[in-house]
Amino acid sequence: MPEHFYVYPAYLAQGRSRAQGRRRPSGEGVPDVTVAEIAEAARRLGYRVEVEAEKSYPRDPTTLVGRVKVTKRAGSSKAGFLKLVAAEVRRHRGPGGRP
Repeated sequence: MPEHFYVYPAYLAQGRSRAQGRRRPSGEGVPDVTVAEIAEAARRLGYRVEVEAEKSYPRDPTTLVGRVKVTKRAGSSKAGFLKLVAAEVRRHRGPGGRP
């Protein structure tokens, strides 16, 4: 089993549907989320991350949006990580919610 997982901005994007790749409920989504925001939020949560900017999301292979490679921790899941990082991005943005 790999020691890491990948996170694409589409996983947290509030404007996308589940069919388009969103993995969190729309109420937990983040508008216009970027790879840099995801990586910074993960670092603040204590995860080791690596940004891979020249990658495209498999469901949209013509657009290079990048992805974040996250090193797994014992006892954590990808779904749990996505919930934490979405909340951290929203918290860091403040009341306006936009970057």
